[in-house]
Amino acid sequence: MTLPAAPQPINSYRKYWAQRFGTAPFLPMSRAEMDELGWDSCDIIIVSGDCYIDHPSFGMALIGRLLEAQGFRVGIIAQPDWNSADAFRELGKPNLFFGVTAGNMDSMINRYTADRRPRSDDAYTPHAEANKRPDRAVTLYAQRCREAYPGVGVMIGSIEASLRRIAHYDYWSEKVRPSVLVNSKADILLYGNAERALVEIAHRASRGEKLSEMRDIRGTAFVVPHGWLPDEEWQEMDSSVVDVPGKVDVHLNPYEEIPEQAAKATAGNDAAKPQVIRIESREERLAKRRAERAKTVIRIPSYEAVAHDPVLYAHASRTLHLESNPGNARALVQGHGTRDVWLTPPPIPLTTEEMDFVFGQPYARNPHPSYGDAHIPAWEMIKYSVNIMRGCFGGCTFCSITEHEGRIIQSRSEESILKEIEEIRDKTPGFTGHISDLGGPTANMYRLSCKDPKIERSCRKLSCVYPDVCENLGTDHGPLIQLYRKARALPGIKKINIQSGLRYDLAVKSPEYIKELVQHHVGGYLKIAPEHTEEGPLSKMMKPGMGAYDKFKELFERFSRQAGKEQYLIPYFIAAHPGTSDEDMVNLALWLKKNNFRLDQVQTFTPTPMAMATTMWHTRRNPLKRLSRSSEKVDVVRDGYRRKLHKALLRYHHPDNWQIIYDALIDMGRTDLIGHARHCLIPPTPPGDKAAAARNRFAHHAPSASRGKPQGQRAPGGSPRGSGKTFTTSAKPAAAKAPAGKPAAAKPNTGRGGGGSKPGGKVGRSR
Repeated sequence: MTLPAAPQPINSYRKYWAQRFGTAPFLPMSRAEMDELGWDSCDIIIVSGDCYIDHPSFGMALIGRLLEAQGFRVGIIAQPDWNSADAFRELGKPNLFFGVTAGNMDSMINRYTADRRPRSDDAYTPHAEANKRPDRAVTLYAQRCREAYPGVGVMIGSIEASLRRIAHYDYWSEKVRPSVLVNSKADILLYGNAERALVEIAHRASRGEKLSEMRDIRGTAFVVPHGWLPDEEWQEMDSSVVDVPGKVDVHLNPYEEIPEQAAKATAGNDAAKPQVIRIESREERLAKRRAERAKTVIRIPSYEAVAHDPVLYAHASRTLHLESNPGNARALVQGHGTRDVWLTPPPIPLTTEEMDFVFGQPYARNPHPSYGDAHIPAWEMIKYSVNIMRGCFGGCTFCSITEHEGRIIQSRSEESILKEIEEIRDKTPGFTGHISDLGGPTANMYRLSCKDPKIERSCRKLSCVYPDVCENLGTDHGPLIQLYRKARALPGIKKINIQSGLRYDLAVKSPEYIKELVQHHVGGYLKIAPEHTEEGPLSKMMKPGMGAYDKFKELFERFSRQAGKEQYLIPYFIAAHPGTSDEDMVNLALWLKKNNFRLDQVQTFTPTPMAMATTMWHTRRNPLKRLSRSSEKVDVVRDGYRRKLHKALLRYHHPDNWQIIYDALIDMGRTDLIGHARHCLIPPTPPGDKAAAARNRFAHHAPSASRGKPQGQRAPGGSPRGSGKTFTTSAKPAAAKAPAGKPAAAKPNTGRGGGGSKPGGKVGRSR
């Protein structure tokens, strides 16, 4: 088996015979719709945890239209009743296979908050109705597909499957779970941006090949017998342990005498067998090394090992992340009992022409008619926005975009993007000329790449921008500036906002871009994400220091003044991230107070599968460095009291948080931060308690009064540690109030940081 280095373009396959049925106005969700199209059956049926919206920002639509463009008849089963297999028989038996996805978000993040409390709504469901998908939807849907039609191939994908492709820590059950392949009993798993693998699998299945027999496709995972190798040319590299000494060679004794007969025999053998020495060129050595690497699989610690050994878990996580560059990654294998889960190397990124092909399909750009006029929050948020790229080379440890979409940026062409804007203008009801976003996982990585393709193929860095922007990274924002200008010059387009997250450490490399952004594409507020101010947590997040933020802020304010606009930055921060101490959070709260920020909503760290920060959370080890039994320990904020405290410190100004902050400052010996002075964080009495404030003023002048209470003392009427008010925790990102009482911009819940996204995911995709 040899994995192809130069894959076939996804728009070059010969179309399947069913292309004669033409393009469907909407992919069918019922037998009646199939009859109207003249179909007697579906070739492929997609099962999803989201409602069906025929728009390229929604996974089932994007892959459904892509498969339709290959000539296949594709049906949709959206949010089926999972209590029996009946709903999975709605469209009949598929001729080729079921494609199962949880939807644009991981089902557990969709259903639960950061404190594991059930959510009361679902943005991807009509009327935001909750409980329309099960926990761990991929596993349950796949099992029901098996039950509905035994013998039919089952493929799983989406961000949920992608981030659970190996054994992983599950925050909601607080244990390490096996690969989703094992429990779902699927034939094959597609991870990452899966269009390339999906198209190849569909065409091979149409020629009679079974999904369970496809073992040579990049970006896939499958279950095989333990020890299986594709052929005799493959070799296995064991990386299932740490701290094992290498081979120790026996030292030769220079004084040892060699018997005369042995010396003569050796001399005779050397004379009889002359050795020919061939000197290989550097190119030959590299080619040989690449060939060996392409036929090597790395065995990482087994599920049973990582489930009970935190160090081995961290080692497995580190190995997987290091083997993530499509240019040099090797296959991985992980034991699960008597079987192995095999992962082929990551998929080759799509070219610009292929990206245009994917996004250029005839999407209806509306929810399926069966939903009527139902309010669908995710659709309302995304319907006037355009996805211009995918991928992220930031490498933030709390975010799973890199693990899912990869570090290599895949960009659409100007023509494709401008055409979609015109389609929004012409096809989308209610459009008033306002494009809400031109972006992607990051606002300003469009067409950015490594300066040298050879360096890009060989690089194994986890981030291109941490601790500093790599000298080999191209940071020219010119193509993006040109795109903005052309887009807002289109007839009927009045305003284009940029709402995707901005990498300000990249933006400061191009002041012209900041000027263009500030003067034309900011609607009063711009979201950026420092995430923290202190070096400890920032180093565990792989985020830049506040120096880059200060430089960006200076440019932002200067260009805003030049444009005669009053505009504000809205920073986002994370509470309780691994590596964050209580002192770090106090310093962050002081920074917020000094800069007059008052956060309306805060984001508490949520451990999501496969994220590096989740590895820190579970193992208390740092996988950013080489692992050993004695490697660095990471401070993890796991107990309820500290999580509440860290969250409260982000909202130091709120009366409900006064008591827990007061108690913590007393315990930390930081009574200097309690008072009315400018440097103080909180007042000595709860805000709004006039009687207590009066008593405090009287006590302040009394001879026996003390400004600094002994450690552990409580305020009058105060509660003991940890018994303060109940905090309603949300996984929603923070939204800051602007200075001078300006209204704050709120960001809808999208499960940011891992396993979820702004609408824009698909089988193998997340925004």
